[in-house]
Amino acid sequence: MHINQSIITDIKSIIAQSKDKAIRAVDHQRTLMYWLIGKRIFEEEQEGKDRADYGKYLIKYLSEQLQPEFGSGFSKRQINLYRQFYRTFPIAHTLYAQLSWSQYKLLLSIDTDDQRQFYIAEAIKNNWTVRQLERQIYSNLYERLLMSNERECVLAVAKKEKKLSNANEIIKDPMFLEFLGLKKDASYYEKDLESAIITHLQDFLLELGNGFSFVARQKRIHIEGDEFFVDLIFYNRLLQCFTIIEIKTTKLTHQDIGQLQMYVNYYDRIEKLPHENQTIGILLCANKNDAVVRFTLPDNQKQIFASQYQLYLPTEKQLVDEVKKELASYDGKTKNNHFTP
Repeated sequence: MHINQSIITDIKSIIAQSKDKAIRAVDHQRTLMYWLIGKRIFEEEQEGKDRADYGKYLIKYLSEQLQPEFGSGFSKRQINLYRQFYRTFPIAHTLYAQLSWSQYKLLLSIDTDDQRQFYIAEAIKNNWTVRQLERQIYSNLYERLLMSNERECVLAVAKKEKKLSNANEIIKDPMFLEFLGLKKDASYYEKDLESAIITHLQDFLLELGNGFSFVARQKRIHIEGDEFFVDLIFYNRLLQCFTIIEIKTTKLTHQDIGQLQMYVNYYDRIEKLPHENQTIGILLCANKNDAVVRFTLPDNQKQIFASQYQLYLPTEKQLVDEVKKELASYDGKTKNNHFTP
């Protein structure tokens, strides 16, 4: 008797999905439990707010009473975290079932509400794992996007209040490629970097941004008898366009920009369908001179981008400096926009 083998695949899929839903449901209940604990602690603190050090005493007392019975989840540090959780998210129905407690713990480390809301929206929209959310936070994703966009634009795109319309709303400079496992001080050929990217393609797509999918590597194109090879080609379903990436492990030159411009023109004139948008070109380089890029390309062009890659994540000090720089820049723009009589 012949049995359609797809039934096995279907049942395995049902089992996997059900297990995943059960795990998410249990984790969400745990998250709610920690929120309720934080709420109760905060309410008790308010009763004793006139007593010096009452909050510290309360946390210590609760830990002594609860940890022997319920374990390390009720250490002083953890109980403080539950209190902070409630203070940061004081409205229960704003908690998202899609986010795990581990992800919420990461979000508590973020200083500003704008940043936090950005990462919440991106994590839910892109179904990020804990590891992916952690990497995006520590690679300074929010600040990197702010370099080319207004704060409101970054948040609006993340929350889907604004449709993605320009490539610079998602393309980052620099790009952090620490997941490739390459030593930052070593010398590499372009083919080495390209091979490492293909090996770690999922992580590279995450770093590239929303909506990218891989199309081809070393794509051969013919132009009037001459043969060329394009390093990497992707497609962005949100922007509905091809994205060409050329890798340069040395300092960027105007000749590199011209070569990429030729590839972009070729795809626009030969490969692009009528309903698709103009091709994007990204020069992923070890070093660049922004002035050379600016003077090589026409004013206000929106197709060619030069992004410097780094083979390691920034240090904590570098992150803090970057945040201060972006906040100062934003405050300056705000002041300049105010009317002074």
